[in-house]
Amino acid sequence: MKILKQYIKSFTLWELLVGLRLTGVYFWRRKTTVLYPEETAPTSVRFRGLHALRRYANGEERCIACKLCEAVCPALAITIEAGPRESDGQRRTTRYEIDLFKCIFCGFCEESCPVDSIVETSLMHYHFENRGENIMTKEKLLAVGDRYEKDIAKARQADAEYR
Repeated sequence: MKILKQYIKSFTLWELLVGLRLTGVYFWRRKTTVLYPEETAPTSVRFRGLHALRRYANGEERCIACKLCEAVCPALAITIEAGPRESDGQRRTTRYEIDLFKCIFCGFCEESCPVDSIVETSLMHYHFENRGENIMTKEKLLAVGDRYEKDIAKARQADAEYR
């Protein structure tokens, strides 16, 4: 009996019919496709996007060149060089670079920073047109931080409430 049942299933292409049944079910359901430029999919509060360096309210950069973010980065995407500042001799970064092609957006740099200097914003719409633009220099990171400081502060507050 089992052999006869198996023979009938192979003759009628039973597996193909089961697959086509599943295709038919999803063919008539409502589509959930998002039309990307006009609509965006919802993102999590904890989404990690483009990096930014923050400043204090008086305009001084927060980074103290402790190099914890460089040490904790699993992809070795961060490069930091430090030196004394000319005005008061405090240790500050002379070179701060993140290679976004190497970065895996894990958030370890953000978590390790003792002064909340490096953050990952919610910006996901960025692109590179020329070679070398994937290297985010200190100036680019500070510009992103200056431009989106209000959004970053709001996101940090929402993240603190989420935890």
